[in-house]
Amino acid sequence: MIKYIAKRVLMAIPVIWGIVTIVFILMRVFSHNPAFLLLGQHATADKVAELTRYLGLDQPIWKQYLIYLGQLARGDLGTSLFTKQPVLTEIMERMPATIELAVFSVVISSIIGVTLGVVCAVKQNSVLDRVLQVTGLTGISLPRFWLGLMLIIAAAVRLKILPVSGRFNFMNQPETITGFMLIDCVITGDWSALGSTLRYLILPSLTIAVASIGSFMRYTRSTMLEVIRQDYIRTARAKGVAESRVVSRHALKNALIPVVTVIGMELGGLFSGSVLTETIFAWPGVGQYIVNGINNTDYAVVQSGCMLVAVIAVAMNLLIDILYGYLDPRIRY
Repeated sequence: MIKYIAKRVLMAIPVIWGIVTIVFILMRVFSHNPAFLLLGQHATADKVAELTRYLGLDQPIWKQYLIYLGQLARGDLGTSLFTKQPVLTEIMERMPATIELAVFSVVISSIIGVTLGVVCAVKQNSVLDRVLQVTGLTGISLPRFWLGLMLIIAAAVRLKILPVSGRFNFMNQPETITGFMLIDCVITGDWSALGSTLRYLILPSLTIAVASIGSFMRYTRSTMLEVIRQDYIRTARAKGVAESRVVSRHALKNALIPVVTVIGMELGGLFSGSVLTETIFAWPGVGQYIVNGINNTDYAVVQSGCMLVAVIAVAMNLLIDILYGYLDPRIRY
């Protein structure tokens, strides 16, 4: 098992290195010189050239790349050109918001998606099954940025029942302990702030969860249909076991193994997929931080943010591979 884990870790290293390299090249080739933004539109050419030399941007790209790799080897993610703060510190400040949004979205989508998938499998080829499948496929196909805007128009602008943007109400801000607002509200017993925080979570998490619900529903349906055709399911039914017990205790328990894998992969992907959602709802997470870095041509912010997202996604896939290798020894070979 140790050899299998070591092999998977070694395979993950070139993936992360490749992402880091691609982002570095794209930022250098297709973005403007950040010296122009730092100095403003009235800066002289001499001032721009001087700042460019000071930032080391006048050197060849290959040399800048080697310097950047050296910084990463020392654990230095760089400093933001605009805030003058270490990028690692700023990312860690925003990471709880992104994690909270991703986890809350996965919890909602997994509960709803798995439940609907079981219903579709039990009611196979019925009108309800077909309607749910079409609905799930539609949810997967909807662009998140469009869905987010439609939810804002419907729930926030027209109905005025949910807030448009932000993470909490500044008039009812919970005491910060862990950085995770929901946990902080529970720890401090501030139930009013908990309700307010949940209201701010609904729209962005629903925007992310809609596509995941359809995906989880389809996976659950397909695995449930495979399981309920097994001999032990027929044996349980022949013994007179109640259908609800057959579905919940025998079929669903075994069908959830691949579904849990999909949920884990989806959770890792949400850290990168939530970039647009965080921007639309002004959610103060890592996604919005990366978008602001792109708009400001802040090299260190974009490179470090993308690398962190890649590391999380690769780590989640690695964890799933290891878990599968533990559950099924055949996979190790």
